Amino acid sequence: MSVVIGIDVGGSTTKIVGFSDKRELIDPMFVRAADPLTSIYGAFGKFTSENHIEIGDISKIMVTGVGSSYITKPIYGLECRHVSEFDSVGLGGLFLTGLDRAVAVSMGTGTAIVSAERGGKIEYLGGTGVGGGTLMGLSKKILGVSNIASIVDLAANGDLTAVDLRIKDITRKDILPGMPGEMTASNFGKLSDLATKSDLALGIINMVFESAGMLAIFASRNCNTKDIILTGNMTTVPQAQLMFPTLSDMFKVNFIIPQMSQFATVIGAALTEIGL
Repeated sequence: MSVVIGIDVGGSTTKIVGFSDKRELIDPMFVRAADPLTSIYGAFGKFTSENHIEIGDISKIMVTGVGSSYITKPIYGLECRHVSEFDSVGLGGLFLTGLDRAVAVSMGTGTAIVSAERGGKIEYLGGTGVGGGTLMGLSKKILGVSNIASIVDLAANGDLTAVDLRIKDITRKDILPGMPGEMTASNFGKLSDLATKSDLALGIINMVFESAGMLAIFASRNCNTKDIILTGNMTTVPQAQLMFPTLSDMFKVNFIIPQMSQFATVIGAALTEIGL
């Protein structure tokens, strides 16, 4: 068996995946550690051990991510090839959805947006610093909570009407035909003195998702496609399954959160070697 390994290195979290010579995906996994190098070697050891992969079975190691600069020499004698994170996002998104063309969004600490076409080029379109880092930072300061599970649990009982100003709150007229009154006019623009921690948590999550989502919608219009693939760790936040369909309905686009969306980048890294 010949295996191509993909590794996506974050600050302290490493994701790893493999493809066999039959182009079969070997289930990805991730490892957390105190520093990138510990995370990299921990992920590599765990992945190869649990999947019974020998060093001699590995043909290529493709690495990407902000922490990949820490990989400056071969891993256990195996050369590592550095690949573009943006290319990886696009390839991974297309692979997970089966689409031939789309806008792919990576929602991690910040948000990056690329256009991707099967067999064509992948182009970085831009992004925003609003992302998971924003969620964590604001929640820590405003709510005194910095654990993502706790933030999500709080938000489950939140009410956006105590936080956000909606179109229907400021006018009875149709600003544009088909524009729903539920559309946000201003995030945190109707913040009630009685807003609870749950309301605030939901408001922060909604602001992050709407900011990333609207940029993706603008990008999709520029690229003449309605398909928008959402990837990255933020897609695992349960509220994403409710908020993005609402944006899809409002703006007549197709937001897609595929299975294994949080592993799209590392899957795409491996695919830069073997292709779609």
